[in-house]
Amino acid sequence: MSDEDNYSYKRVYTGPETNVQYLQELFEKEGIHSRVRNDFDSGLRAGFGGGLPGQVLLFVLEKDLEQAVEIARTTFPKDFKDEQ
Repeated sequence: MSDEDNYSYKRVYTGPETNVQYLQELFEKEGIHSRVRNDFDSGLRAGFGGGLPGQVLLFVLEKDLEQAVEIARTTFPKDFKDEQ
């Protein structure tokens, strides 16, 4: 993995905004920086549709991806059932 890869963001979780906010708190305690993207909200502001209502995307730096996925998987295991 190159240094450039360490600074690219990867999606960890997609779900309700409250879940994403909770995961962000857990990530912060572990020193993991995260970003949120709400395509539905952004689409409404721009005047067009996009995304699903109530679904927010949570991203972390690639270097933190493995740890972040483990935190998300143990916190919301039902949301990861299809990936096993």
